[in-house]
Amino acid sequence: MDTISGHLVREMPLVKEGDDLASMVEDRFTLQDDDVICIASTIISKSEGRFRRLEDYFPCAQALSLAQRLNKDPRFVQAVIEESKDLLVGYPFLLTVTKFGHIGVNAGIDKSNVEKDHILLLPQDPQFSAEQIRSRLSKDCAIIITDTCGRPFRCGIAGVAIGWAGIGALRDWRGEYDLHDQVLEITQEAIVDEIAAMANLLLGEGSDGTPVAIFRGLKYPRSGGEIFRPKDMDVIRSRIKGNE
Repeated sequence: MDTISGHLVREMPLVKEGDDLASMVEDRFTLQDDDVICIASTIISKSEGRFRRLEDYFPCAQALSLAQRLNKDPRFVQAVIEESKDLLVGYPFLLTVTKFGHIGVNAGIDKSNVEKDHILLLPQDPQFSAEQIRSRLSKDCAIIITDTCGRPFRCGIAGVAIGWAGIGALRDWRGEYDLHDQVLEITQEAIVDEIAAMANLLLGEGSDGTPVAIFRGLKYPRSGGEIFRPKDMDVIRSRIKGNE
C-alpha cells in the first residue's frame, strides 16, 4: 500500500510584501518531486502586498445602502464591491463572485490578523501566483493555494482551492466502471478541493500560525479540469439571481 504523509512547515516567519515564499518553504523543508505544497491564501496576499486601508475606500450609493441594511462599515462593503464581478446575494450577507471566479462571502476579504482599520484582499490572480511559486522551486512539486469558506446546505467552513499549478483540478472518472461493471457517466472528483480540505485540518485556524502544509505520496493527475463552474452551467447561481 502506498504511504501518504502530511507535514507542516514549521517556524515560518511573518510574511511581508516581496517575500519569496518558494525560498521560505525550501529553507525549512526538504522537498521531493511530486510533493503537493498547500499554502494559505493569506500569506500569498501578504507577500503580494494586498493590504488595504479602509480610509482609502469611498462608498458608492449601492455600498451605503447595503451597509445600512447589513449594519456594516460602508467602506468595507465598497471594498467587497470593488473586488467582485458579480453580487449574488446582498442580504443577510454579501455573496459575491470574485474577479477570478471564486464564489464566497465578502469576496474573501479578511479582517483578522491585520492592523485596525485595515483589510487583506485575496490574491489578485491565485492561479498565476501558484504558477510563479512553482516555477521557483528546485523540485517538481504541485502547488495549491487554499482558503476557507462555507458550503451551501452545511454548517461550518472547509478548505477549498482557489489556485493551483502542477496538478489537475479534477480527476475524471467518466468512462470508468464501478463494482457492478456499470459505466460512470457523471463523476468528476474535485482533487484540489479535497487536498485543500485535508490541508486545513493540519493548518488550523486563528492563531495557529502554520500556513504551509506538504503532502507526500499522493497520486494525482498533472492536468485537467476546472473547479469554477461556467456561469451558463451553474443552475444554483441562475436561481439565486432569478430570485433577486
